[in-house]
Amino acid sequence: MNHTLVIMAAGLGSRFGAGAGQKQVTPVDEAGHLIIDYSIYDAIRAGFKRVVFVIKPESEKLFHDAIGSRVSPFIEVAYAHQTLNDFLPAGFRIPEGREKPWGTGHAALCAHGQTPGDFVVINADDFYGADAYQTAIRFLNEPGAANAHAMVGYRLRNTMTPNGAVARGVCTVDENGHLLSVVERTKIVARGNDAAFTEDGETYTPISGDATVSLNFWIFRHSIFDELEARFHAFLKVGLNEKPLKAEYYLPSVPNQLLAEKKATVSVLPTSAKWFGMTYLEDLAETKANIRRMKDEGAYPERLWERG
Repeated sequence: MNHTLVIMAAGLGSRFGAGAGQKQVTPVDEAGHLIIDYSIYDAIRAGFKRVVFVIKPESEKLFHDAIGSRVSPFIEVAYAHQTLNDFLPAGFRIPEGREKPWGTGHAALCAHGQTPGDFVVINADDFYGADAYQTAIRFLNEPGAANAHAMVGYRLRNTMTPNGAVARGVCTVDENGHLLSVVERTKIVARGNDAAFTEDGETYTPISGDATVSLNFWIFRHSIFDELEARFHAFLKVGLNEKPLKAEYYLPSVPNQLLAEKKATVSVLPTSAKWFGMTYLEDLAETKANIRRMKDEGAYPERLWERG
């Protein structure tokens, strides 16, 4: 089955032309690979046949030169453009002064024309681990209802950084492994093997390190595109009135709404994988060390894109 990996990379693509100091486009190993290289490599090994990069149109050449050209011999590559005009319904206008993209829900929607079937959608600058892609492909290869989606759920302690707070979607999961809701916590800090979150920067609420969290690794049936579009229009009616320059259409809001309306199911697929990311510049050294360790253990070759 030709399942697609959709990578939300509009922000990453623009950084290739921004000069030095951009941590998301800093190599994480001696061979010059970025985190996104490892995501695509893991996806190919799991069985994905196509990758769609959601980028700004002006970044396509930069992105192709930096990433697309080196992975295209190994996987079918397509580009989807995200602009403020995409999927903007009749009667809506872009607010004067608005430059901020519409958000991750809109980014996923922009992949519609390049994504013919079921798919996985991820962030460009998160290292999710090989197990996540293998877990996802097993779900996609099983027959399922058009409204039966999934997400890969991580243990919170496997997604923390010692260098500061992180934002995570904290999940409530029922006894059958189905998602009930996701609550975005924007400031979670490590506390030993556990953590705590704050809303005001002063009062902290403990949270177990075993809590299930979302890292925007969603596994969707193709039908989600209809919901993404319909709910984008509903978001605009509210968002443009309340925060015309900054309102964002977040991807997790759509499955949350579908669950509340009992219009879909979302299976939570647990993984023991450890997340790596570049939330802080100080994360780079640890990420490089983790990549080095995995190479030494034989999990990855020194050069990902050399034919053996």
